[in-house]
Amino acid sequence: MTTRDLQFTEYKTLVEQAPILIWRADLTMGCDYFNARWLAFTGRAMEEEMGNGWASGVHSDDLDRCLNLYTRAFARQEVFEMEYRLRRSDGEFRWLFDRGVPFNDAAGRFAGYIGSCIDVTESVDARAKLKAAQEAEVKSLQELLPVCSWCSKVRKDSGYWSQLEQYVSEHSGLRFTHGICPECQRKHFPDAPCHND
Repeated sequence: MTTRDLQFTEYKTLVEQAPILIWRADLTMGCDYFNARWLAFTGRAMEEEMGNGWASGVHSDDLDRCLNLYTRAFARQEVFEMEYRLRRSDGEFRWLFDRGVPFNDAAGRFAGYIGSCIDVTESVDARAKLKAAQEAEVKSLQELLPVCSWCSKVRKDSGYWSQLEQYVSEHSGLRFTHGICPECQRKHFPDAPCHND
């Protein structure tokens, strides 16, 4: 075996057994290669994935966005990155981070794309949980009503302070009548007859 043959064999082993999913697309934008890791992940044969066959495994909610980004980058021959869900061999959809880069042939002409994908499901799930927690915290803070502990005025969103009764009326449609509770009557008007007991 020549040195060149040995290098090719080593290269092929690296590509096939790398812990990432690898694909290649030709000038038609159709895929003409998937490494062994990709095929093991999807549980499909090379022939099933070729061309646009791979797209049948993309989650229906992600497919249009995924293809639009891919075709736009291809037309511009630009690097692209995206996340989408791909059906795994057990039927579960997993989030993949896909990075595609244009490549050139031996003559230096644009020849298509090479891409690599990694499973980022845990990261996507963690981001979703963090976002939900942040939204819950914001919601709980929005439900707080700033009230002066001395005079009970309420601070409005505009920064102005208004009487509690005015604020509640503006936000609920309630109307207030005023009286005096027995405790306040005894405290502030001890000599007046109490009609509220």
